Formats: sequence, C-alpha cells, structure tokens
Amino acid sequence: MTQAAVRGSGKLGSLRGQLVRWLLIPLTLLVAVDAVSVYYNALEVADLAYDRSLLASTRALAERVSVVDGHVIADVPYVALDSFETDTLGRIYYKVTGPNGELVSGYGDLPPVPPDVKRSEAYPALVRFYQADYHHQPIRIAALLQPVYDDSMRGIALIQVGETMDARNGMTRKILFDTLWRQGTLVSVAALLVWFAVRFVLRPVMQLREQVESRAPTDLSGFDPALVHKEMRPLVLAMNGYMERLQALISGQRRFIADASHQLRTPLTVLKTQAELSLRELRREPHDAAQMTDLVEGMARTTDATVHLANRLLTLARAEHGAAEGGTAPVSLTEAVRQVALELSQQAVARNIELAFEGETQIRINGNALLLHELMINLLDNAIRYTPAGGRITLRVLTASEPGQATGALLEVEDSGPGIAQADRERVFEPFYRAGATQHINPSGTGLGLSIVREIAALHHASIALDQPRHGGGLVVRVAFPGVIEVLL
Repeated sequence: MTQAAVRGSGKLGSLRGQLVRWLLIPLTLLVAVDAVSVYYNALEVADLAYDRSLLASTRALAERVSVVDGHVIADVPYVALDSFETDTLGRIYYKVTGPNGELVSGYGDLPPVPPDVKRSEAYPALVRFYQADYHHQPIRIAALLQPVYDDSMRGIALIQVGETMDARNGMTRKILFDTLWRQGTLVSVAALLVWFAVRFVLRPVMQLREQVESRAPTDLSGFDPALVHKEMRPLVLAMNGYMERLQALISGQRRFIADASHQLRTPLTVLKTQAELSLRELRREPHDAAQMTDLVEGMARTTDATVHLANRLLTLARAEHGAAEGGTAPVSLTEAVRQVALELSQQAVARNIELAFEGETQIRINGNALLLHELMINLLDNAIRYTPAGGRITLRVLTASEPGQATGALLEVEDSGPGIAQADRERVFEPFYRAGATQHINPSGTGLGLSIVREIAALHHASIALDQPRHGGGLVVRVAFPGVIEVLL
C-alpha cells in the first residue's frame, strides 16, 4: 500500500480538520441558538416599543371622548388619524364603544377583546394588548378602559386602537439581520484565526513527520521529545521505546543468525568430510566394510546431532519471537509434566536413572500447551543428560503463594547431577553458552536448552531460577508461573 493510499484510507482523517470542526461547529451551533434568542428578544423589544406608541395613540384618542347630553361622542378629526400613522409603516384602526356596548365611532368590525386577555402590568392604565386577524392580516390592538361621565350619566367607554404588524416585523428583522451579520462576521474571522492557529500549533508535529519520512530505514535512533508539545511527548517517548525494542529485536536476530551459522557450520563440515571419506572408501577396491560401517554410523550420529541442533534453533527462534501457536488456553500443568515424564522415561531407564513425579493436585494455568511441553521437554532432557547413571530426578508441581499476592504454580526439576557453579547460573541462559563442567559430561550439547526454557517462561510471564537441592549435590530448576486458574484435589 502506498503512502497516499494509507493517508486516504485513514478513518480518523485530518487532525487539523478535526480541530477546526470541533471548534467551529459548536461555535456555529451557539450562534444559531443565540440567533433564535436574539429573534425572540427582538420581538419582545419591538412589542414593548410599539406597544408604548400604540398606548399613546389610544390615550390621545381617549382624550377626545366625552359625554354630551347623556351621549358618548368621539371627536376624531382626520388630522388626528393622520398623526397616528405618521411614524408607522402600516395602517391604524380604531373603535370607540360606549358604556352600553354601543358603537360610538370607528371600525365596527374591529375584533373584540378576548375574555382571557389580562390587563398589562407594564402600564398604570387599564389597558390590555392582544393580537388578532383583521381583513386577512395580523394586527396588534390596545384596548383601554376610559371612564366617561357628566351630570346625567357615568360609565366606562372602551377605546380600541389597532395597527398592522409591518413596522414591528420590520424592526425585528432589522435587529435579527444586524445581529446575524455581526455574528457571521465573527464566526468567519474566528474560523480564519483558528485555521492559522491550528497550522501554527501543529507545525512541530509536521516537522516531526518530516523527520520520520526522511529517516533511513536503518536509522532507529530516538527523536527529541523537546521538539513537540508536552501533550505529544508521551507519543514520542513511546515511539523511541518501540524503536529501542525493535533495535534489540534486530540485534538479537543478527546475533542469532551469526551464532546459528557458527554452530551449524561445524557439524555440516564434519558431515561433508564423512561423506567424502565414505565415497572415497566406496571407490576403492576392495573397500573395507568395517571402516565403511564406522563412517556411515558417524554420518548418522552427525546428522542426528545436526537435526537436534536445528530443532533447538527453530524452537528458540519461535520462543524469542513469541510465536505461540494456537494462542493460550487453560492447561493442566500437572498432566503436562506427567506426560513429559512418560515420554522421556525410556531415556531415564536406559541410563539407570530413577525418575520420580510429585504432584497429586491438579493445577491448571493459562498458557500455550505446545510451548509449555517444549519447556518441560528441555528441562527433563537436560536433567537426564547430565545426571550420572544410578542418579535420581524428581519432577514436582505445586502451588505457591506469597502474602498479598495471588496463588501461583511452581514447577521444579531436581537432579543429582554435577550442578552449575554459582558464577555460571546467569550465563547458562545465554544461547550456546555451556558451563565448563557440563562440556565434559555431554560434549555434543548445543547450549540452547535453558535459553529455550527462559524464552518460553518469559512468554508466560513466569520466572526461572537455579538452586541447589537441600540435601546433597545436583541442581534444582524452579519455574514459577504467576497465576493459577484452577486447583483440583
């Protein structure tokens, strides 16, 4: 996959784009909510302003209502009506109703006051405001109760003055559009500032990317965390740690390849020499059958040793790279050790070695059955190889726990062999290293057994230690597994 394809297939997308979106989308939503709030506030302000003007017109009209000869009259000249409409964009309608509900003056079909309209608390006058439809257009009406009286009568007249909503709506739209224009300009400027700010803030990250892209494939040195922001430094440190582990892995592979080449070169050279000697003997007439037998048997032994070495190398490589085939699953450690003891019992009998097993309790751990089998095979095979005839090997499986810690499983392999000197107990876990005492007992050894054991133990987060038996000489190899999932008596 090319770099462009990798960039195009990313699900997270651009960091710059995400930062801009996370900043601007909430800001835009806030502006939209604020715009709605501004719209209703504008309506309230417009109603308040125009209601005050409408009430003034209503009061002016009420002053022209009087009682003459017991009749309510309204002296409303056209000049007064014109003054009502001077500062408005719509039309004015009025209606004067007498104390008995009779029409005194104005538009008789003006909508009446709804019964559920309460008196306005904003003004001391007995006025009520309401909206209605008049001649297919919405109007705002002020209804004022005006006392009228003379010597012959007393009563309350109703003065209604209504105006169309054009002026109010125009004022509301003007306030709303002015607010939206200012806020839109603010959002645009904020978007521009955020864009440049994000580019500036992400500049160290872009520089780090350029350093990564320009690195040679063999350059695994770390990056300077001080080049990026504090929040990015854990990522850079994690990258550096990963490259250190990768460097260690590559170095281990190189060392393994070099050691394996060195170890395989000798038996292969011997095998080639033996094959050439065999061919030379076959071509000689008459050839010596006994010598041919010795040569072929030597080739067989060399081949067996080479196959054994190759198998050990493959096992070590698989363990070092964590290739746990089949994953992990519950494994009966007790049954696995008992099975390995049965498999290698013939070797122990052939060397006149007493093989004992101690583990009546069924202990189950979570691990890889194949690798655990390989670990036990190597431990028991080493014990058999280095235990002299007439010796004893004991396999133990038991539980162990320390204060404040969960119960763990313990595997012990104890033999009565020569043991390992204290100075060599750490180095014997290195690949191909062999202690001086063991080289005399088993000259054909590979020095890989304990290396394999250590790698497999590490994959299972287990610890391994070498110790001396409590009674007599020999060696105890102790593998402690951290967790037990089941113990059956």
